[in-house]
Amino acid sequence: MFSHVTLGATDVAQSKQFYDAVLGALGHKSGVIDKRGRCIYLTDSGLLLLTRPLDGEPASHGNGSTIGFTAKSPEAADAWHAAGLASGGVTCEDPPGIRQGNSGKLYLAYLRDPSGNKICALHRVP
Repeated sequence: MFSHVTLGATDVAQSKQFYDAVLGALGHKSGVIDKRGRCIYLTDSGLLLLTRPLDGEPASHGNGSTIGFTAKSPEAADAWHAAGLASGGVTCEDPPGIRQGNSGKLYLAYLRDPSGNKICALHRVP
C-alpha cells in the first residue's frame, strides 16, 4: 500500500545510528546518506527516508502517529526493542508483548526514536 515513509529527524546522523540498529535487528541493511544529507533505507517493500525538514523548522513527531515495522517473530521484535533502547530510543506504550487485535493476536513492541517519532515492531501471532 505504501511506497515510502518520510520521518523528520533533528539529527540525521543520530537517527541513522538508531535506525541502523533497530532495522538491523529485523534483518535490514544500514541506511545510506545521500548528497542532500538524507538517510535512505530501501527494501523490497518500500523506502524509509530520514531527513531534516525541508522548511528549515525543527523536526517534530506527529501526535497519534505510529510507523510499524514487520517482525518475523516475537524474538525479532524483542531484539528490535533492545537495539532501539541501546541506541537512544525510549520505550513507550506497554512493555513488548501479546495484545489482542481486531484480526487476532499481535506481538507488539513500541519505541520513540531520538526525534520523538513513535515506532512499533509487529508480529502477527499464528
